[in-house]
Amino acid sequence: MNNGLPQGWAEIELRECVDVLDNERVPVNSDERAKRQGDVPYYGATGQVGWIDEALFNEELLLIGEDGAPFFDKSKPISYIIRGKSWVNNHAHVLRVRPNVSSNQYLKHFLDSFDFHEFVNGTTRLKLTQGAMNRVPVRLPPLGEQRRMVAKLEKLLGKVDACQERLAKIPVLLKRFRQSVLAAACSGRLTADWRDENPRCLPPPAKPQSNESDVNFLTEDLPDGWQVQRVDHAATIIDCLHKTPKYADSGYPMVRVTDVKGGYLDLSSARLVSEEVFREFTRRYTPRRGDIVFSRVGSFGNVSYVGSDMKFCLGQNTAIISPNTNSRFLHLSLQSPTVRDQMDAAAVGTSQPTISLKSISALAVPIPPLAEQQEIVRRVEALFALSDQIEARYAKAKAHVEKLTQSILAKAFRGELVPQDPNDEPAEALLRRIRQQSKNGKKA
Repeated sequence: MNNGLPQGWAEIELRECVDVLDNERVPVNSDERAKRQGDVPYYGATGQVGWIDEALFNEELLLIGEDGAPFFDKSKPISYIIRGKSWVNNHAHVLRVRPNVSSNQYLKHFLDSFDFHEFVNGTTRLKLTQGAMNRVPVRLPPLGEQRRMVAKLEKLLGKVDACQERLAKIPVLLKRFRQSVLAAACSGRLTADWRDENPRCLPPPAKPQSNESDVNFLTEDLPDGWQVQRVDHAATIIDCLHKTPKYADSGYPMVRVTDVKGGYLDLSSARLVSEEVFREFTRRYTPRRGDIVFSRVGSFGNVSYVGSDMKFCLGQNTAIISPNTNSRFLHLSLQSPTVRDQMDAAAVGTSQPTISLKSISALAVPIPPLAEQQEIVRRVEALFALSDQIEARYAKAKAHVEKLTQSILAKAFRGELVPQDPNDEPAEALLRRIRQQSKNGKKA
């Protein structure tokens, strides 16, 4: 080891590894690019941002963000390699790596692992000036070892990428699973075996009634004993007070649309109001356990079950549904695909889609006998608990895999990833030779 470096390695500034081509960059605003559409990729700080009709470069180059790059987010790459014809704007530094010193692939991996905290400035938009970039200290192994490191890194990081791609499918599968469970629960398919085993718990067969619902609901597909009811027959609906409140630093939470996440209320970031405002906003109705909070604007149709006694008031664009049937079942029913389709059809507006209180009242929901409601809730909660466990395991696995890339890179740049070859020319000797040749005006 030499000054903390593996045997044969050297540490040099980035400027000695690359030619900086920043003076050849040309920024083009989006309006001008729209008039110059072509087949040449147009690159910015973190990757391709469009197309253009002309090329500034036509070779393999290494780009690293000048401003706007995720310098401190190690889950994202800091640099990237481009090939062929290209146009680069002034948000990315353009580097041509000197092949007698290093390679685009080696430097990309090094820069992705580097800690930029002492080299960037700015707060909301971080900036890496050319001067600061040039001073970045690069740990440089012999050329042969660099090639072996790149080959090993490409293999290992390729496996990490494949693992991340597989993991990314899990949230989608879990969402589909939950929707399938809700669809089966609210159509009677989930409890078909229970009805066969518990005929005494069911009322006499009767044709399902829609109770004059304004929504066309396929009642013939429901089991005997089930009914279709409008929401305003199955519950009381209380609208929020349409008034902009004065928020306070302490007091009671006021639930807004952003706090209605589905499932249960998330009051961790709820705004607070004083006791006086709280009393004003709860004069008509005080939310209680078993109620359902409904978001009406923007992310409309999200429903949260009030599962415990908590003091809060409704903010604008929310409503309370107070069930007169099994509240947990109604909460599940409102999340079912069939009811969601009705909400989507009833919503108006584009930028801020809204569903009116009248439309909420007219939503048609399936209502099974009470005993079956209880069994449906039990089964759905058990299945959802299983999916929650899988989701928790996915989150741990995702966090672990995200750390793998940096762990592998750290090992590589400590000189622990590939074996050394005594026949490799030491980096310091290579650099002395290149510097001497440059001094003598010769090529390496």
